[in-house]
Amino acid sequence: MTLNLASKRAVVTGSTSGIGFAIARGLAEAGAAVVINGRNNERLVEATERLRSEISNADVTGVAADLSGAAGAASIIERVPEADILVNNVGIFMPKNFFEIPDEEWEEYFQVNVMSGVRLSRHYGRQMIAKGWGRILFNASITGGFMPGEMAHYGATKAALLGLSRTLAETLAGTGVTVNSFIPGPTFTEKAAAFLKKRSEQEGEDEQDVFQQDLPTSLLRRFIRPEEVANFVVFLASEQASAITGAGLRVDGGIVRSLL
Repeated sequence: MTLNLASKRAVVTGSTSGIGFAIARGLAEAGAAVVINGRNNERLVEATERLRSEISNADVTGVAADLSGAAGAASIIERVPEADILVNNVGIFMPKNFFEIPDEEWEEYFQVNVMSGVRLSRHYGRQMIAKGWGRILFNASITGGFMPGEMAHYGATKAALLGLSRTLAETLAGTGVTVNSFIPGPTFTEKAAAFLKKRSEQEGEDEQDVFQQDLPTSLLRRFIRPEEVANFVVFLASEQASAITGAGLRVDGGIVRSLL
């Protein structure tokens, strides 16, 4: 099966590193013109140059924007008025005890993790309807239904994305625009690497120890690689996934014990 996105333009938020970068890379490899996004302009330039160096003839544009408010989404829309594929990947997370999370932090998490997707989907979704084709995707994360106390604010926003994704899919029924959530499990991003290094230095534990003690339901018993998530997202963005919409689809290594 060949996934050809040569005629498509994709916007991927939060894509200077980790899962977002891997998704941008996968879409570029499939031929899409890709717009990557991050808050830090230096990191954005580095990520853009890296994609161009790794993928011959890659059409990559970087847009620096802080998506914690409406102005950030507006700046992306101003630079990139039209898109065929929107991957709402941006998300913030910092472990904190539920009783220590102030209102301001809850608000920030909803602005970045949820409202950024609302604002961009509202703009690009209208255009996709007019063209009769489009893909809107949300990174919902396994934490949306698997929430230790230190992830309450993050998990709540990811659960909200599952509802938003399904509602938007219902709204766009019959238009040729599909809307889905992809749900990654524990993924070996830069943050995960730093966590594992710290755990190794402090407690002498390796990856297998982490999964045996903290994530025993994982069937992979290892971190998922960002490109493994990206492969699935590129498929969902393709013509071959035209019958898949309104779904929350896990790429979690079997961590959730469920038949569906």
